[in-house]
Amino acid sequence: MTGSVGKTSAKEAIYQVLKKQFRVRRNMKNYNNELGVPLTILGLETAGSSLIAWLKNFFKAGAVIFWEKNYPEILVLEMAVDRPGDMKYLLDFIPVKVGVITAIGQFPVHIEFFPEKGKLIEEKALLVKSLVKNSLAVLNYDDLSVRMIGDDLPEEVSIINYGMGQGADLKIMNYELVIRDLKSGDFGVNFKLEYQGSFVPVRLNKVLGKQQAYAVAAAVAVGLNFGLNLVKISAALIKYRSLPGRTKLIKGIKNSWIIDDSYNSSPVAALAALEILEEFSLGSLAPNGSETSNPNRRIAVLGDMLELGESTEAGHRQVGQQAASVVDLLFTVGPRARFIADEAAQQGMTQRKIFKFSRPEEAALALQERLLPGDVILVKGSRAIHLEKIVKEIMAEPQKADKLLVK
Repeated sequence: MTGSVGKTSAKEAIYQVLKKQFRVRRNMKNYNNELGVPLTILGLETAGSSLIAWLKNFFKAGAVIFWEKNYPEILVLEMAVDRPGDMKYLLDFIPVKVGVITAIGQFPVHIEFFPEKGKLIEEKALLVKSLVKNSLAVLNYDDLSVRMIGDDLPEEVSIINYGMGQGADLKIMNYELVIRDLKSGDFGVNFKLEYQGSFVPVRLNKVLGKQQAYAVAAAVAVGLNFGLNLVKISAALIKYRSLPGRTKLIKGIKNSWIIDDSYNSSPVAALAALEILEEFSLGSLAPNGSETSNPNRRIAVLGDMLELGESTEAGHRQVGQQAASVVDLLFTVGPRARFIADEAAQQGMTQRKIFKFSRPEEAALALQERLLPGDVILVKGSRAIHLEKIVKEIMAEPQKADKLLVK
C-alpha cells in the first residue's frame, strides 16, 4: 500500500483483520523503503553499521529462501515513495495482488523531490497500475487524486472505492467520536459500513478521528477480497489500536489530556488532527468529572511539515487558517511552522495566544507553565522535528515514555 497519509494505520488495520485467518506479516517500525521492505519480506531486522550482523542477515535470508516452511501466506507491505523511481524499484521484485492507496491530499509530503504533484501521483499510481487480472485496487474515494487513479485501470482489475462520499462502493456512515470516561479508557469512534446493501456497525475502542475510520474501511475492503464477511471483520477490529505517535490519547500533567500525533505531519494530516481536537466534548473533561460552564481549552502544538517543496508556505498557511478557528492557544515549533502562526494571526487570533519556538525543548517549558486542568493538547509535526520530546515533558507518567511514545 502507498499514499501520503494513513499508510501505517491502514497497514495495522489490515493486519488485524487478516491475522486470525491467515499467516500474515507486515512492516515493523518504519521498514517501508528500498531497504526496509526487503527486510520485511525476509523477516529480518536492520543490522545498522555492523558488518558481522549483516553477514548473519545474509545467511538468515538464505535459510528463509530455501528452507522456511511456515512462510506467511500474506505480506502486508507499506511502500513509501520518497523520490522518483522508488515505487518502480519495489515493484520489480514484489508481485502485488491487492494494491491500496490511502490519501494524497492537496499538499502531499515528499513532493520536493518531484517536479510537480502530478509526477508524485504517477509514481504512487504504479502500485495499482502494476496489477494483473483478478487483482484488486482499494482506493480512497474521498481523495480526488486517488479516485482518478482508478479511471486508468484496466477492466480486468477489480476496484473498491471506500470513503464517506455518496459514490463510494464501501461507505463510511454515521461517524461519531464518543467520549464517556477518559480515565477508564471508555472512548472511541463509532460508525457504520455499507457494502452492496449490507450494513455492519463498527466500534473502535481507544482510538480517535475519522482517519482511523478510513484506515479500517481500507482493511475491510482487503478482508472482503480474501473471503471474510463484514461481521467477522468487524469482530476482528475490536482489538485494533492506533500506534504510538498517531492520535494516541495520553494523560498529561495538571489533569490535562494529550493527543499525541507527533510521528509525522502533512497539511491534510494536520487538518484531520485539528478536526479531532475540535470534536472533543470538552465539558466531559472537567477536573471533577462534572459539566462546567467554563469550557476547557484546546491547545495545539504544531511543528514544521517537511518535504513540501514549493508548497511549504501554502501548506503551513492552510493549517494556520484552520488552527485559528479551533484552538485557544497555539504553539509552533520550527522556522516553517512560523507560517502557521502568521496565518493564524492574520485570521484574527490574538498574538498573546500565539507562541513561536525554534526547538521542542523551549516549547515544552513554555507549555508546562501555561497548562490548566482539563486542557486538551494536540501535538503534531514532522518526524525530524521530534515533538515527542514535548509529549514526554508534559505526560503525567513519563516513566511510560518508552512504551507510549515514538522512538
